[in-house]
Amino acid sequence: TRDGESCSIRYGTGSISGHFSMDNVQVGDLVVKDQVFIEATREPSITFIVAKFDGILGLGFQEISVGNTTPVWYNMVGQGLVKESVFSFWFNRDANAKEGGELVFGGVDPKHFKGNHTYVPLTQKGYWQFNMGDFLIGNTSTGYCAGGCAAIVDSGTSLLAGPTTIVTQINHAIGAEGIVSMECKTIVSQYGEMIWDLLVSGVRPDQVCSQAGLCFVDGAQHVSSNIRTVVERETEGSSVGEAPLCTACEMAVVWMQNQLKQAGTKEKVLEYVNQLCEKIPSPMGESTIDCNSISSMPDISFTIKDKAFVLTPEQYILKTGEGVATICVSGFAALDVPPPRGPLWILGDVFMGPYHTVFDYGKSQVGFAEAA
Repeated sequence: TRDGESCSIRYGTGSISGHFSMDNVQVGDLVVKDQVFIEATREPSITFIVAKFDGILGLGFQEISVGNTTPVWYNMVGQGLVKESVFSFWFNRDANAKEGGELVFGGVDPKHFKGNHTYVPLTQKGYWQFNMGDFLIGNTSTGYCAGGCAAIVDSGTSLLAGPTTIVTQINHAIGAEGIVSMECKTIVSQYGEMIWDLLVSGVRPDQVCSQAGLCFVDGAQHVSSNIRTVVERETEGSSVGEAPLCTACEMAVVWMQNQLKQAGTKEKVLEYVNQLCEKIPSPMGESTIDCNSISSMPDISFTIKDKAFVLTPEQYILKTGEGVATICVSGFAALDVPPPRGPLWILGDVFMGPYHTVFDYGKSQVGFAEAA
């Protein structure tokens, strides 16, 4: 039944517009009655032209639904169609397997995980968001999330998306090729020693760039207008903000501060930061790597509820094509979200593949266990 009210959604890649309608919706053997959904009449993006799916089933909270529409999952629970107020994902990372994965509404499938799940409470409803701890490359802390970072687990995101500052360090560690940032190299060559001296003298890291004259302070608020999400850059049609040198300086400060803790010399630290400049991700966030070097790459670890969730190179590097045409792509993409919402990580399919994920709606928590 057509409702008639017009609506639209803009995604990270692509958008749709149409109108609300109502019908019974069957998912597996469950029939959800009188479900309101969007009938898409326009899909102007090439994303939906080449996609191998016919629609999108949102599993976020009603707080972010278009028109405050009641999501399918809410109605499953409200109409008594599921035994438990949880749903769970298992992704089969074997590309040759017949079964691509499993989504269970109302419980978990014990065949697809090992041991017990580690549960962490949600910090904000909208997306499935929680607090994540330190982030390690090999056994070394990046220092960026030691005090905590917000994280979202999202089956609709293919890669792992995180702050450009950290993704750049990962790219350097795994030899990924990104676009060279001239602003970053300018900072190192012209302001590197000044930034070093300010940090060594005890100036707070969040004040260094303003004291160097590269960022400015508006009242009590530190301003860096270039820190925006990849989504916003795409939708606004702009890849360069108003203060690119400020953003480059802020990244350099994080990198230098982390190296200072490891007692690096000034010359070596500036050389290291200059190398990181060459590994800043491309505007779309993706970077390619040499497929022959996978065995020598470090593990990457996320700390959730004081437990390390490790990704091996074989798990975070994606391969496309066959034989000499094989291309290896880093599973990490750049996404910058400013405070108070950020810094923010999105743990997409690259993370959910190795780790069976439980979305516990009833207890407002998410859980992770090794997939089987």
